[in-house]
Amino acid sequence: MSLSRIAPLATVALTVLGATVVHPLPAFAAGPTNDTLAGTTTLGAVPTTVSADTTQATTDADDTALNADCGAPATDASVWYQFTPAADGNYLLGLNADYSAGAIVATGGPGAWQVEGCAPGGVGFSATAGTTYTILVFDDQTDGAGNGGHVDVTLEPAPPTPEVSVSVDPTARFQKDGSVLLTGHVTCTAGAQTEIDADLTQRVGRLLIRGFGSAFPACADGSAQPWSMAVSGDNGLFRGGKAASVTFAFACGAFDCGTDFTTFTVKVSGGKG
Repeated sequence: MSLSRIAPLATVALTVLGATVVHPLPAFAAGPTNDTLAGTTTLGAVPTTVSADTTQATTDADDTALNADCGAPATDASVWYQFTPAADGNYLLGLNADYSAGAIVATGGPGAWQVEGCAPGGVGFSATAGTTYTILVFDDQTDGAGNGGHVDVTLEPAPPTPEVSVSVDPTARFQKDGSVLLTGHVTCTAGAQTEIDADLTQRVGRLLIRGFGSAFPACADGSAQPWSMAVSGDNGLFRGGKAASVTFAFACGAFDCGTDFTTFTVKVSGGKG
């Protein structure tokens, strides 16, 4: 038995030996309405979270063109959003997905895209009031399986830039391995990821001995925290006496980093004069 055509209905009726048998057609999930650039979903006031099932979403030439300045490994199962802020500010776009999701944020349009940020898992960007930002959320396929899935897209203002202030203790001392132990204190916004980098220089005869060190203290409660680092000379040995330090501190949050620096002359104790 053959069928000349199948009507676009939820069931198909077949007559077999005089009896009518009704067979349901398999159901297919419709793709998301914002699967293409033409169907872009507008995001309103922030903070906001929207959800999407992208298992039936596709990729097309608009995805490829926008990804040209980002370089994501794939833009499969993509969906489109746009956002026009009422005020200047920094924003975070977060993705909570059951697949490896990435995002691109751009201004402009086809043929004249300007990528403002792109990254796996979400992206931060600076926005200007009245400017429309186009957002592409996609499956970058770094997990090596499937096409999309469930994704929650959250857009919210970025937190303030972390604050940081660094100081260097006036004395430093030699250690058994020949390095100089440089110490100080740092005050920074609680929860920030903090790094301190220091250059130490000392005139020894005709040579200018240089060394570099780093420390990663925790910013627990916003109070001053001690830090220390070992600095070894890159082109010779430090000696007892005065040495100049240039110390930089970075405290980074979800969007950007606060910075501070200080120059200080320390007295190195021990070693040969």
